[in-house]
Order: sequence, then C-alpha cells, then structure tokens
Amino acid sequence: MNWFNHKQNAVLSIDISTAAVKLLELSKVGARYRVESYAVAPLPQDAVIAKNFANVNVIAEAIKVALKRSESKLKQATVAVAGSAVMTKIITMPASLSDDEMEEQIMVEADQYVPYSLDEINFDFEVQRRNEQNPEMVDVLLAASRKENVDDRVEALLKAGLKTRIVDVEAFAMENAFSLLSDQFADSMAGQTVAIADIGATMSTLNVVHDSRIIYTREQVFGGKQLTEEIQRRYGLSYEEAGLAKRHGGLPDNYIVDVLEPFKKAIVQQIQRSLQFFASSSADRIIDSVILAGGCASVLGIEKLVEQSLGLSVSTANPFVNMSLSNKVKPQLLSSDAPAMMIACGLALRSFD
Repeated sequence: MNWFNHKQNAVLSIDISTAAVKLLELSKVGARYRVESYAVAPLPQDAVIAKNFANVNVIAEAIKVALKRSESKLKQATVAVAGSAVMTKIITMPASLSDDEMEEQIMVEADQYVPYSLDEINFDFEVQRRNEQNPEMVDVLLAASRKENVDDRVEALLKAGLKTRIVDVEAFAMENAFSLLSDQFADSMAGQTVAIADIGATMSTLNVVHDSRIIYTREQVFGGKQLTEEIQRRYGLSYEEAGLAKRHGGLPDNYIVDVLEPFKKAIVQQIQRSLQFFASSSADRIIDSVILAGGCASVLGIEKLVEQSLGLSVSTANPFVNMSLSNKVKPQLLSSDAPAMMIACGLALRSFD
C-alpha cells in the first residue's frame, strides 16, 4: 500500500472521523483549485472509537451515503490513519543509494525501530531533503503502522465500491491543507510558528507548524461529543436528538448560559493545556498565532473567546476560500463545514502531487 504516492490521476478524499464520513473531490485549472463535489454523512455512535474502526460495515454504509450525496464518479480514493497509530522516523541515508538499495536499508531500519514484526506492519518511505549537515546524505521519512489500521480502512472503502489508491497519515494531510491556509494568510503567517487546534467529536489534536512543516503533535480525548452528551443529560433527549438540537437549535433559553458557555471554556482550557505541553518541550519556539479547525471551530463565539483568553491572533480554518465551486456544491453548506474539512482537503490534494 502506497503512503507516499507517485504521479497519478484524481482521487476521491475520504476522511473518516468518529462522528462522520467527509468526502471531497477537487480539480485544478491553472493554479486554482475547484471543489467538484463534497458530502458529509454522519456515523452512529461507537462505529469509530478513539479513531479505531469498531464496525467496518456501518462505516462502509456511511461512505455509500456520502458517495450518493456527492454524485462523484471517481472510484479511486485516498484515506488516512490517525497519527497516534503511525510510527514515523527520519533516517539519514547515502544519497547515492538506488531505490531498491534504499528499500532494503529501510526494511532493516524498520525492523530495528518498529516494535512489531515486519509481517504485522505496513510501511513506506519518502526522501525528504538533503541532510543539512552532510550534502552527500539525504533525510528519509519512514512511516509504519500495524496492518489492521490500514486493512480496516481499505475494507470499508472496498465495501462502499471504492479502491484505495493511497493511505495517508492525518498529520501529513493537515500539513498539506495548511499550505492553502498559508496562501490565505500569507502576510500574517510568513516565518511564524502556528498552532492548529483541531477539535473534533471525540479527539482534539494540536499540530504546531513552522516553515510549513508540522514540528509537534499532541492528541487529547476531548470533543463535541461531550457537549452532545450534556445536552442529552440535561434535557432528557436521545443522543441523536441532542446532536440535531446542537446543530439546528430549538433548545431552552438557558442552553447558552448553562451548557454552551461552560463547554466553550472547556475548549479554551484544552487548547491552553496543549500549548503548555508544547512550550515545555520546545522552549525555543513561541506560538505566534492559532488556527481553529474541526467541528467545534464552528461553535458560536469560540474564535473570539480563544483569542481573548490566549492573547494571540486566532482565526478559523477555511481551506476553500480561494477555490471555485461546481454547481453541485452549495456554498453556504461548504462554508459551514469548512473548518472540519481540513484533513479531507489535505487528502484531496494528493491528486496533484
């Protein structure tokens, strides 16, 4: 299975989170991207637990729903595994090695560094750059994950009628998508160290980016599911009813003060805690600005509250700002979902590598 693909045709991006399947198809004319189709299909509770697939059949059905809604005709797809399920390491190797020689050496290195037998893992590698200390050497990125993490995703896509062309890593996809944000905020981000706080349904991930590369990642168990469960508990609703009420309104007048505001403060605390961990491990780096991503980035007033609490410039991710849209795509819906589409967007960019 290719993690780092060679030149290829367009692929359909399938981002599978704990709450939904997000599908995206991009094309490119000149230097400008175009959103050809996109769709979001919800996943039932416990189909994906802590980014591990618990029910492949249910996930496959959700992918089918997203495919139908999107009307995309593509059959080749890219999908990602969570960063926590992947071991990555930079290995320095002679630049003179052939591809076959490099692969043989990588297998030796993988056997040394990965705590599983080679029969139990999928791995791939990519030459990153010339080594800064020795120009006769190159830095090679090794990525490895247990086969079950990859196989579950390949099986879900296959059952939905798709062939998996690339298996990526969520952090790499986020790094790709960040390039679009760099274009959007070019003046304010040049040379800066930027924290991307991606707060999803059950997991919050802090990615710190410097010079367009992720230099730090931290995952925490926290997300929008906690708000849904609090609505469910307080107002006597089913989990599904609470989720609908959270998105579409209709809750009692005390919801904002008694439920939403405490949750927003909890988001701020999670981001602050993650930034403190980064600061303690990277004393020479100072965060210049923060970008909010994930479903919780759409919570009313959260951008302003985070900015006031951190004393930093804060913006909400929208990787589609400079893209054109096909007539199949509804601008208002895409804008609403945009902060949660960062990984899907990063995966879709693999069509143009």
